[in-house]
Amino acid sequence: MHRETRRYGDRRQPEAFRQAAEHQRPGYEPPARPRAGRLLPAPFRLPAAALLAFCVTVTALLGITFAGQRQAGWLDTAVDTPLKSALERFPALLNVLAEAGTLIPVTLMTLALVLACVVTRRWPGAVLAAVATPVAVVLSEYVLKPLVGRTLGGLLSLPSGHATSSFALAGTCALLLLDPPGHRLPGAVRLVLASLALLAATAVAIGMVARGAHYFTDVVAGAAVGTGMVLACALILDRLWPDPRRPGSHRTGSPRGHWGRATPVRSAQ
Repeated sequence: MHRETRRYGDRRQPEAFRQAAEHQRPGYEPPARPRAGRLLPAPFRLPAAALLAFCVTVTALLGITFAGQRQAGWLDTAVDTPLKSALERFPALLNVLAEAGTLIPVTLMTLALVLACVVTRRWPGAVLAAVATPVAVVLSEYVLKPLVGRTLGGLLSLPSGHATSSFALAGTCALLLLDPPGHRLPGAVRLVLASLALLAATAVAIGMVARGAHYFTDVVAGAAVGTGMVLACALILDRLWPDPRRPGSHRTGSPRGHWGRATPVRSAQ
């Protein structure tokens, strides 16, 4: 009777007690926290490289086509006029969109992305957020604009700095949401958030055209520079940063299953 009671008690033992007993077994190691792997999962690396090449090609073609010019091209005329006539009735909205692409808001959003990655210990993401947008802005404002020499109202205009910073931030957000450690957010939610970031960047670019501060081709070039810089930084970081999820990258003596569960190790008899 006593033996049957013990067997019955073991079978009905609460889950918490069974887990506590499991944790006390020799050689047991608790499951590791989700660790961030590459910024770009393997299936996305080739498309990312192709998109980067496309961004470089678009930027180069627009720069060569409009080098030294002071007037709108045929595409600018076809797009700029309808945008201005449709949105000139909303000056307050255009001012807000223009302000969103200035130094202080862009800096604050960049710091917020860096802080979010540091809190989650996603170090490659923190480096990406800290580097991609500032480098894209410097490249746009201090290298490409003087090199191309296109002007609007006496000011250098191609590529648009507002579009560059906005799409660099949006691209960083989208890339960080692509494969976050732990996948705490459902895929549909991550897709919606990434889409909202890209829509916000597009709105800033459209607002600059509607205000007459840039030609349409200026913001296209800016979008290409910002997006391309994010992709280039991500590909470089993935090349340089060790992937903790690759076989052999864990600590020696910490065998784990395919899904990150701890594998009990038999103690030597």
